[in-house]
Amino acid sequence: MSFKISSASSGMGVADECKQVFLELQRKKVHRYIIFKIEEKSKQVVVDKTGGPAESYNDFTASLPENDCRYAVFDFDFVTSENCQKSKIFFISWSPDQSQIRAKMLYATSKDRIRRELDGVHYEIQATDPAEMDIEVIRDRAN
Repeated sequence: MSFKISSASSGMGVADECKQVFLELQRKKVHRYIIFKIEEKSKQVVVDKTGGPAESYNDFTASLPENDCRYAVFDFDFVTSENCQKSKIFFISWSPDQSQIRAKMLYATSKDRIRRELDGVHYEIQATDPAEMDIEVIRDRAN
């Protein structure tokens, strides 16, 4: 049995805006998080939403759709056991169980393309359920 992946899923590009907004998060700390989505008509990954620097991790997780896939970047600030202020950037591939199979396949086959564009991500998390990207999971990975 063989499966053919449609050209829509394998030929995704990344909009220039994605890289620009990521650099604003990384260098200027203008955003706390960025949520990306795939726009099938234009066959590219685009910015869906950004969160301001004062927004929390709860604000970020509440911004993710319950039944559709997204990519996201979150800038996690924390204090180490040595009392040093640090920041780590997480790339999160959000693919909830309730999302359509076609969407899951589309996001899975396009993930490497956007990841290559976002230079400076420290950790990557794949989540199908909110518990898999709980703040404690983020905290554990960052330390």
